[in-house]
Amino acid sequence: MASVNRDGEETYANINWDQLGFAPTPTDYMYMMKCSNGDNFSQSQGQLVRFGNIEISPFSAVLNYAQGLIEGLKAYRTEDGRVLLFRPYENAKRMQIGAQRLCLPFPSVEQFVDAVKQTAIANKHWVPPHGKGSLYLRPMLIGSGHVLGLAPAPECTFLIYATPMGNHYLTKHGAANLYIDDKLHRAARGGTGGIKCITNYSPVFEAVTQARARGFSDVLFLDAATGKYVEEVSSSNVFIVKGNVISTPPIDGTVLPGITRKSLMELALDMGYQVEERHIPVEDLMDADQVFCSGTAVVVTPVGSVTYQNTRAEYKTGEETVSNKLKAMLNGIQMGLIEDNKGWTLALD
Repeated sequence: MASVNRDGEETYANINWDQLGFAPTPTDYMYMMKCSNGDNFSQSQGQLVRFGNIEISPFSAVLNYAQGLIEGLKAYRTEDGRVLLFRPYENAKRMQIGAQRLCLPFPSVEQFVDAVKQTAIANKHWVPPHGKGSLYLRPMLIGSGHVLGLAPAPECTFLIYATPMGNHYLTKHGAANLYIDDKLHRAARGGTGGIKCITNYSPVFEAVTQARARGFSDVLFLDAATGKYVEEVSSSNVFIVKGNVISTPPIDGTVLPGITRKSLMELALDMGYQVEERHIPVEDLMDADQVFCSGTAVVVTPVGSVTYQNTRAEYKTGEETVSNKLKAMLNGIQMGLIEDNKGWTLALD
């Protein structure tokens, strides 16, 4: 658990908070809960265990058939030392939707949120000081039981681990520069692009590796059906701005329903912008005034340029951009600097 000094004051982990990136940093505890025979965790009891490797059978469904889901959320420290979780109930509901798609039993929303709280509290001294970053929590739901034929696992494991991360992820300096890959695709209709399935991520490695070797920050993928419409960056949602209108691709099975995405849309409406979900042709993207990405890891990241085939479009960045205003509002709520009148944050204390 979080350590305290002789005066009863909480201490921090002994690391350089100014050097945090998005690399794995082992913390103290993780949470584990198992269920079998389709009881949907109703009879299961989870527990905190010391962080470490887990034992898993070579026959497990997650290893053989990728029957697994991940989530991601953050805990932030406020100026007065409190710790806030951001919208954990949304992560719980999204995991349940994904579990139904993959025929996995799933914890209730209450079990999920309680497990997240336990994990965050047990690793509380790994939550960076205010303004230095956040504690990233990674819930996982995997088919851990033995299976050889093509069928759901008879046993499932719910696991949560945590690691501190800094304020920068997609790009450490300035705005991102994206490359549109029109050969490889992230998701197709009827597939798993709309859930946070582990199978969604390794297929983007090739495109992202090639793009970064050419000096780009990340890849922006197009729809697999026509190759005409913008969908997602490798691990984040995308928005375009034209005048007072903010547009983002619709949630129709190939785009992940991002929780940050959902939050930004609501904040933008509150700030007087017109917000629309629509299929965005590449031409509209290239003609936009501003572009930005959103996600738990990237939060809100401005895009400085997009390169498509032999054309490069550049966008406005800086203090007066929509993305900067939205990020300031979102971060203010997440870190307790702005009153949360939406009920998005959950205090650990």
